[in-house]
Amino acid sequence: MNNLVQRFETYLARQGLRLTDQRSLIAHTFFKTTGHVSAEELYRQVQKLTPGVGFATVYRTLKLLNEAGLAAGRNFRNGYVRFESAARTAHHDHLICTACGKIVEFKNDRIEQLQEEVAGAHNFAVADHTLEIYGTCADCRG
Repeated sequence: MNNLVQRFETYLARQGLRLTDQRSLIAHTFFKTTGHVSAEELYRQVQKLTPGVGFATVYRTLKLLNEAGLAAGRNFRNGYVRFESAARTAHHDHLICTACGKIVEFKNDRIEQLQEEVAGAHNFAVADHTLEIYGTCADCRG
């Protein structure tokens, strides 16, 4: 994790910014999270550690982490962006429960191959893609 914070510090320096104590705390807290976290959720986690950190600081720091390529923001149709560490996640797709908001990450080589075949059939070079499948999880259906 220290390597990720160092990469963030290097990015900030190139932008003429510095790694403040608050940005460092937010980055460390973010890199400790697993899965997808909203700015609001990260803010609540940071507040438990240092109550004086404002929501705007958390939001701006997440934006900087995203710009640095260390966070990936995704909007799962629920009105706000959720972030995950881009530094430790390989490509994956998502199942999203429309009832409770649960997000399940998955990887399927057959789906990846099929996407490549479809793109090739249309003479299209894939640079990146996302697959989001919306429905209801077993808990919400039960």
